[in-house]
Amino acid sequence: MLTLKSLREDPQAVIDRLRVKNFDAKPIVDKVLELDAKRRALQMESDALLAEQKKKAAEIGGLMKQGLKDAAEAAKAAVAALKEKSSALLVQGEQVAADLENQLVLLPNTPCALVPEGKDASDNLVVKEGGPDVKLPEGALPHWELAKKYDIIDFDLGVKITGAGFPVYKGKGARLQRALINFFLDENTKAGYQETEPPVVVNAASGFGTGQLPDKEAQMYYVGLDNFYLVPTAEVPVTNIFRDVILTNDQLPQKLTAYTPCFRREAGSYGKDVRGLNRLHQFDKVEIVRVEKPEDSYKALDEMVAHVEGLVQKLGLKYHILRLCGGDMSFTSAITYDFELWSAAQGRWLEISSVSNFESFQANRLHLRYRDADGKTQLAHTLNGSSLALPRVVAALLEDNQTPDGIVIPEVLRPYTGFDIID
Repeated sequence: MLTLKSLREDPQAVIDRLRVKNFDAKPIVDKVLELDAKRRALQMESDALLAEQKKKAAEIGGLMKQGLKDAAEAAKAAVAALKEKSSALLVQGEQVAADLENQLVLLPNTPCALVPEGKDASDNLVVKEGGPDVKLPEGALPHWELAKKYDIIDFDLGVKITGAGFPVYKGKGARLQRALINFFLDENTKAGYQETEPPVVVNAASGFGTGQLPDKEAQMYYVGLDNFYLVPTAEVPVTNIFRDVILTNDQLPQKLTAYTPCFRREAGSYGKDVRGLNRLHQFDKVEIVRVEKPEDSYKALDEMVAHVEGLVQKLGLKYHILRLCGGDMSFTSAITYDFELWSAAQGRWLEISSVSNFESFQANRLHLRYRDADGKTQLAHTLNGSSLALPRVVAALLEDNQTPDGIVIPEVLRPYTGFDIID
């Protein structure tokens, strides 16, 4: 959530930056400033009434001592009238504050200056490419056909048990899933991230804190009886560890990693891009989350991008890194780098990670602060990244490593899988 301070100081700058996200912020900004002015005016009026109440109340005792009973009663009546007016102002002020909050949460985060302008994914900027060229054998198959051939993922059985987008992993397919999760967690902990195992259901306050609510409510699975949501990513429960927390200066940075299953409704998804593992409703993902001082957050972002790149390189996969344009960025992000793997069998790029700096946007919603070296309380910066999401990593591993003899497992995973080929 954007701060009122930034809107008061330079509303036009906010409007101009949000235009990079193809978002017309002017009507909302104008409404926010109007409500803010009204709220402050009501507060001033309320403060004046309170001062008048105290003054009148102080007079009552003196009038009674002087025997001026009628004047004292009149003063009591005046105090009662002032209290009634104050109560009405309080109710009015609370409503205006609620209306102000409801408008503020409609404004997305402002993109930083590094974000290129653009309307959609076609305008994203490729900032780096790497990995070996993929040479497929004759008669190469896409991963959904390989899954069937080697009996490692059963999409039809998932449909029977639950529905489309909930595959069943079997045998070496299940072992490969577990191997990737453990490999990613081990690499993250080696890089200084503390492993965490959070809940996979969260309350509405947690969804609001990281910005999934109200923006992405339609994409989340809702548990109506208990008013909970299944997590769309470990970012939500892990970042909410710090909700309503004031950290000390020496407690930063905070670096956490977690594995969770993730649940996304993916409403409106259809066509060839959702075949097999390309788009699921339930999938496994390892996440990294950081809480940083504002002056350190962009250095931390670079470190996170380099770390994710290192994971992809160790798997021996062809990749590129994109800096997302304004039109393709999330509601909450100030800047995002996406990692995509090349699927030669499908002839397309598959997104496997997003690494984002939210600056103080989430922290403001979370009331996540820290005391700086001077003891002053400030909003922290939050960052997160997929490290990594499994489905499309598995898709690329299966497709790009297929041979006439089977699917070769990358060397770094063999200590985890216990086998070097799927045949």
